[in-house]
Amino acid sequence: MSVLPLSVLKVIESTQYFVVEHEKNARRFIKAICPQKKQAELKLSTINKFTDPTEIPELIGPCLNGFDLGIISDAGCPGVADPGAEIVNLAHKNGIKVVPLTGPSSILLALMASGLNGQKFAFHGYLPIDKAERKQSIKQLEKESEQNNQTQIFIETPYRNNQLLEALIKSLKPDTQLCVACNLSLEDEFILTKTTNNWRTTDFDLHKKPCIFMFLAG
Repeated sequence: MSVLPLSVLKVIESTQYFVVEHEKNARRFIKAICPQKKQAELKLSTINKFTDPTEIPELIGPCLNGFDLGIISDAGCPGVADPGAEIVNLAHKNGIKVVPLTGPSSILLALMASGLNGQKFAFHGYLPIDKAERKQSIKQLEKESEQNNQTQIFIETPYRNNQLLEALIKSLKPDTQLCVACNLSLEDEFILTKTTNNWRTTDFDLHKKPCIFMFLAG
C-alpha cells in the first residue's frame, strides 16, 4: 500500500471478478493488501501469452452480466507493456465503462527520474534477442533519437538484463545518454543516467532485477 492509493483498496474489497496474468501471483497480491477478503469468493480468469485468442471474448462475461471486473498484471501497469489491452478494447466495443486505477507505471517512473526528454519519447517493448539484429535495432533507434530528440524506452527479460546493457554500451555512441532504472518503488531501487562512455567504466549486475532501459542521443 506504499505505492497504491486507498481508492484501489476499496475497489479490490468490492470486486469479486478479476482477469489476471497469473492466478497464484494475483491471489498473493490481493491477500497482501486486502487480507480480510475471502479467497474462496474470488473468481479469477487468466490472460497471458499462453491464452487462446478465441477465449478472450469470454473474459468480459461478468461485465455483460452486471458485475465489475478488475484487471491485474504481475508487475507493472495493466495494458501498458502488460496483458489487458484486449479486454479493455472489448469493453469499449460493448459499451462497458472503463475506469483506469491510479498506480505506479515503471515506464513513466523511470522517465520522470531519468532527466531525459519527457516531451518526446517512444516505448518499444523488447529488442531482438539475436545479437546482430539487436545491434542493428539499437543503431536505428539511436539514429531516430538523434534526429527527433526522442527518448527511446524498452525493457528486457530480467535474466538477460546484463547482456542487453553490455550490447547498449558497445553499440551506442560515446556521448549518448543511457539510463537504467531498476527495482522501481522498492527499497533498493536505483536510477542512473550516464553517457555511454561513462557506463563503460561502471560495474553493474542487473541479473533478474526488473529494469527499464532508455537512451537519448544528440
